[in-house]
Amino acid sequence: CAVIFTRMAMKDLHKPISILFCNLAFSDLFTSFSGFWITLLFITNPDITIFGSKDMLPPYALYTSSILSTIYNLISIGIERYLAVAESMRTRFRVARSHSVAVVLINWVLAFFLGCLPLMGWNCLHTEENISVLYSPFCVNYLIFITLPNVVVAFIIPLFTYLRIIIILRKRKLRMKACGQATGTYKSAEIQVAKTSICIWLLALISYAPFSAGVIFDATNQQCHADLYPGVYIFRNCTAMLITMNCLGNPIIYTLKAKTLGAKLKALKRLTTNRIRACTI
Repeated sequence: CAVIFTRMAMKDLHKPISILFCNLAFSDLFTSFSGFWITLLFITNPDITIFGSKDMLPPYALYTSSILSTIYNLISIGIERYLAVAESMRTRFRVARSHSVAVVLINWVLAFFLGCLPLMGWNCLHTEENISVLYSPFCVNYLIFITLPNVVVAFIIPLFTYLRIIIILRKRKLRMKACGQATGTYKSAEIQVAKTSICIWLLALISYAPFSAGVIFDATNQQCHADLYPGVYIFRNCTAMLITMNCLGNPIIYTLKAKTLGAKLKALKRLTTNRIRACTI
């Protein structure tokens, strides 16, 4: 919420990349909200989160859509950064706000379409065949269709884009060094991109790899609910907690650690304090 409020309040942060950052914060907010919704259902009626119910479809659909939107936003941010570095310096001005808005809309439309497929009929409410044991009433083939391709894409595309950025920066640094020019800026940028990419990879690995392993186990499992209770369901809850923790990690990696945004947060706090004092006077 701090990221969303600051980027919407400060007009000089309304850049194409800032729109993607703000939308990433919206995706994380929706993921946290839907996770809280599922938690309330678990507290009030634990059985429906184990054996499945029609009431679980809407929160699961919102949860899936939010996670997919987060993945697509991370991919969009990596591609935008690659376009800003790979071509000439004018490229970052070619990526206009309208392009970022279009990407955001496409991401949400695709995420909601794929996430709401169970609400459109792709579920196992009325059949025991191919039903998921961990995420009833979802079907196992739907979980595989949603999880595995998106997780693979989420790992491969950011890896490619950030590695390409590091390679391009290193080539430019060597070219400037051969010409006898200072290379401190490129060296600093290369180190920063390398650190950021490592953090992104570790966060994605910690957040999504256990959930993917749970889906694979669900697809190969032949046991019933009673045989898996409670150990496997504790593991399922832990995977959901890791995904929610990813919502805290994204702002830290992408925005809150940036000096510009930190300065804006302080300036916004001072501005709010001054307004309160003026109103009091």
